[in-house]
Amino acid sequence: MKLSVKSLIGLSGLSRSEIEFMLEQSESFKEISYRPIKKVPTLRGKTIINLFIEPSTRTRTSFEIAGKRLSADVINFSASSSSLTKGETLTDTAKNLEAMKPDLLIVRSQAAGVPELLSRTVATPVLNAGDGFHEHPTQGLLDLFTVREHKKKIAGLKLAIVGDIYHSRVARSDIYGFSKLGAEVTVVGPPTMIPSGIEQLGCKVSYHLDPVIPEADVIMMLRIQLERGAGNFLPSTREYSRFYGLNLKRLEQAKKDVLIMHPGPVNRGVELSPEVADSSYSVILDQVENGVAVRMALLYLFCGGADEVSA
Repeated sequence: MKLSVKSLIGLSGLSRSEIEFMLEQSESFKEISYRPIKKVPTLRGKTIINLFIEPSTRTRTSFEIAGKRLSADVINFSASSSSLTKGETLTDTAKNLEAMKPDLLIVRSQAAGVPELLSRTVATPVLNAGDGFHEHPTQGLLDLFTVREHKKKIAGLKLAIVGDIYHSRVARSDIYGFSKLGAEVTVVGPPTMIPSGIEQLGCKVSYHLDPVIPEADVIMMLRIQLERGAGNFLPSTREYSRFYGLNLKRLEQAKKDVLIMHPGPVNRGVELSPEVADSSYSVILDQVENGVAVRMALLYLFCGGADEVSA
């Protein structure tokens, strides 16, 4: 199958068949992580630059592991030790990096629109590793992969996304991805954290968690993003946890096979109690594991499988 895009900026611009194709490709890469020697020569001779200008643990490490397991040369770019601190613009930085002939740029930024801007600035393919309040497409894909792995389907499922919807790029990518594959998505949170008009993205809205829990097949809990000013939207995290936190008592209302998810990092005792985070319902670590397989597939498609990608 040929993809319609040179770069992956978001799930909003992908078709259902393209998303399903990426998930199918991811399945073939997962077993590599279980081999005694976790390395294949697929991207030998390719150079990938991780251009992360926002802190990250899971996404950055996952992309680095994915690249190295495919035998690519992976370069990690740190904004704090780069010429960005000397006044160089990000577009000039990207152009200079492109002059060194990398095969792929992976970009993470606290500002929305940066990956798209760079994809228009340089000819090198760009993968969005999260930009501001916009999207986090690789997280959306690994969430889809994890749910499909456990539920064997996406269509017809009911997904509840709970928490700081306003600041969450994960929520947006999940709304696009799950809706396109036939799931019913409901976002849940206090009115101050639900963006006006978000229903236009293809989801329902609820300001109360308890009525949503019994119907949900999957519950995605989101972190309150205090670093983006989310604390100004709430009286306190204690009050938030009282109404929107998921604990064992509240989980008693849920289906016996419900999946509990979280993109991380988890604020234990706020959005999830430790007992729920570590319970048999939780697939949080499965999400992390599957992130490597999904990102291996994307590196292959946008860096190695050039014949699969149209300009």
